[in-house]
Amino acid sequence: MAATRIAFGLTLPQRGVLFGATTIAEILRLAGEADRSALFDSTWVGDSLLAKPRPDSIALLGALAVATKRLKLGVGCMASFPVREPVTFAYQWATLDVISDGRMLLAACTGIIPEVGLSAHEGAQWGGIADKQRPGRLEENIAICRRLWSEEHVRFAGKYRSFDDVTIQPRPIQQPVPIWIASNPIPGGTLWERALRRVARLADGWMSVQAVPQFFAQNWRKVCALLAEEDRDARTFPNIAYHNINIGADRQVCLEESKRFLDAYYGPIFPPPVVEAWTAAGTPEQCVADLQELIRSGAQSVTLRCTSWRQTEQFERMVSEVLPFVSAG
Repeated sequence: MAATRIAFGLTLPQRGVLFGATTIAEILRLAGEADRSALFDSTWVGDSLLAKPRPDSIALLGALAVATKRLKLGVGCMASFPVREPVTFAYQWATLDVISDGRMLLAACTGIIPEVGLSAHEGAQWGGIADKQRPGRLEENIAICRRLWSEEHVRFAGKYRSFDDVTIQPRPIQQPVPIWIASNPIPGGTLWERALRRVARLADGWMSVQAVPQFFAQNWRKVCALLAEEDRDARTFPNIAYHNINIGADRQVCLEESKRFLDAYYGPIFPPPVVEAWTAAGTPEQCVADLQELIRSGAQSVTLRCTSWRQTEQFERMVSEVLPFVSAG
């Protein structure tokens, strides 16, 4: 029996606009090309307000809703979700769902960036939101959005936000609107359990990365165990791996460019072993092998970001030389 081909996502690196890796015009054009390709079923943008600034995810998704007709549109991950005012955000996201004809997919996360206090500084500008509040605000904002997207005359009394008699119009086309949680906790300990328990308890799906070899597999096994404890079926619970790709004749050269790209994107916080684990790099055959290993680790789908200053060239090579040869079986 022939192996089943996996559907991929395309991650659009809009922060690259700030350091010359891409342009908004190129981002929209590549999204349109992905929309016309059977290889892709989703496209993703990044998000941050002040911690890791970039063209705003909400505004960019509005443009992508028009530039595409078929792909699911997501944020991987919505780092500002605990910071944004939830009623306003629910209104914006509902409008995006209407513009896109029901294609929005939210992957929320805590957005905690401990390096030199970036997320703490960001939160301070939005009413003094400390990093320790972000997990609780994420959970509360999920509850608020779910009610506002499905009910009228909503009354809510929470720890961080309370309101009375709020109705969002327009209503989202999707009922319910999917809310995934993106999380990358280090295995072991109470924080690991707490972060993945939140996924099993609250989320409609899970997004994560391969930070070191077998990182995704170990966390996915834990998610599955916690889903069982929450009386949920792991066989019907979706996941997606957020991964990088850089295609070229020399794997080491590709990894070095990816390191420079990620340093420009996030700051020099990812050492070479993390870049290597997080990137399908080298010849097309090496990239296929990297992606097959990620799928064997439990990834049901993979969204790929080209970690290169040659976005169009990398995209074209990815769709012609790599993705058609990656299978789910």
